[in-house]
Amino acid sequence: MTGGGLLVAGTTSDAGKSVVTAGICRWLVRQGVKVAPFKAQNMSLNSFVTKEGAEIGRAQAMQAQACRVEPTALMNPVLLKPGGESSSQVVLLGKPVGELSARGYHGGRQQKLLGTVLDCLEQLRGTYDAVICEGAGSPAEINLRRTDIVNMGIARGAGLPVLVVGDIDRGGVFASFFGTVALLSREDQECVAGFLVNKFRGDVSLLEPGLDMLQGLTGRRTYGVLPFRHGLGIDEEDGLRVSLRGTVRESVVAPPVGEDVLRIAVCAVPLMSNFTDVDALAAEPGVVVRFVDRPEELADADLVIVPGTRGTVRALEWLRERGLAEALVRRAAEQRPVLGICGGFQILGEHIEDDVESRLGHVEGLGILPVRVRFAREKTLTRPEGAALGERVEGYEIHHGVAEVTGGEPFLDGCRVGQTWGTHWHGSLESDGFRRAFLREVAAAAGRRFVPAPDTSFAALREEQLDRLGDLIEQHADTDALWRLIESGAPRGLPFIPPGAPA
Repeated sequence: MTGGGLLVAGTTSDAGKSVVTAGICRWLVRQGVKVAPFKAQNMSLNSFVTKEGAEIGRAQAMQAQACRVEPTALMNPVLLKPGGESSSQVVLLGKPVGELSARGYHGGRQQKLLGTVLDCLEQLRGTYDAVICEGAGSPAEINLRRTDIVNMGIARGAGLPVLVVGDIDRGGVFASFFGTVALLSREDQECVAGFLVNKFRGDVSLLEPGLDMLQGLTGRRTYGVLPFRHGLGIDEEDGLRVSLRGTVRESVVAPPVGEDVLRIAVCAVPLMSNFTDVDALAAEPGVVVRFVDRPEELADADLVIVPGTRGTVRALEWLRERGLAEALVRRAAEQRPVLGICGGFQILGEHIEDDVESRLGHVEGLGILPVRVRFAREKTLTRPEGAALGERVEGYEIHHGVAEVTGGEPFLDGCRVGQTWGTHWHGSLESDGFRRAFLREVAAAAGRRFVPAPDTSFAALREEQLDRLGDLIEQHADTDALWRLIESGAPRGLPFIPPGAPA
């Protein structure tokens, strides 16, 4: 028997689809429902490695955590990793299969993948009681509908009801809801069951007349109004939209345990990947994390992080153009802490041989660490475990660069020289004991009287966050009606809203 399903679409990108999907998943699992997440196609530089060595979007990994299940490649069969303005690496069922331009992908390759993604969804529905699917962008992108495999293409192909989420905090939510439905074909409109308002501030009774009018205009009800809550984002898909001036997310505001705070600057390199590596630092009381793009912003930092990137050579050029490379070299010489993660680790090395990513061949690195990097066509996708600073560490690796370490002290399969550290391991700072030991080292080197909190559990904070998402759905959505949608599909006889999709 095939399990129930629902597609969470959005009026726009960042309307809250990922958060709502995770919230519905956590609400369902707390009701004893065996549930899984699914996103047919994800465009993201923020990815994760499953236990079987498959690369998927981090949002789906977090949604799997909301479901209390292990993430698998079935949950995100197609992952697109942008390599610039016009091309992306295509990752199919967890493995890279090539680079394609946007025109090449939407011009034919995407549509051929519909059968694959429907097969993956069918496998999940055969295993779970319910599968909560997340769309991408807007379902009313009429220029892309013919080849769509992630919004109405998957809804129609799998017979899924569609819930459209709108971010009312942006304004124009009623026009967005109405316009989304009115730009869909008659057959697509039959799948759209109704709406969910996200990020509402104020008195819901003032909104209700508008919701009634919207139902009168579209024949579709609103399944809930979720209030605005700070700090509820799960692992975002797109690091390119991170504010360079803001702190990471909305970090827990807690006083430092010691006398000083610790200031961490993250170089906002182009095509930044897995910027979530610094979330665990931002969760520590007394740690201030910010993204920077100017050398003067490194001056008061106790630790500078050069993060992962999908374009290592391009990021290296950017650091040089901005004067950040020179500042990093000077900082390392002064024995002030620097951490390079994945692409950032490669940048800190002596040289890079790249005939794969940038195809520029031999490129000189910053020469801070005794490391030589050669880009291999085969991508490394692993979940390593080890120890550093006397603590157990777990992480994951996603990279084409193969590092030959020729000196320094060993550090998580990378190395350390003085107060400069480099590793390919993403996620290592989520290991609580190691994170605390590392921050103590940084504080000592920086001369700060900072003391890590003894009881910060990053895993517990994530669970707390997912429970808060589940609470939002449970308290502010019509969960009985949602369950009927998941179990039985969209109501029959929903009216057609003209003009519909252009021919």
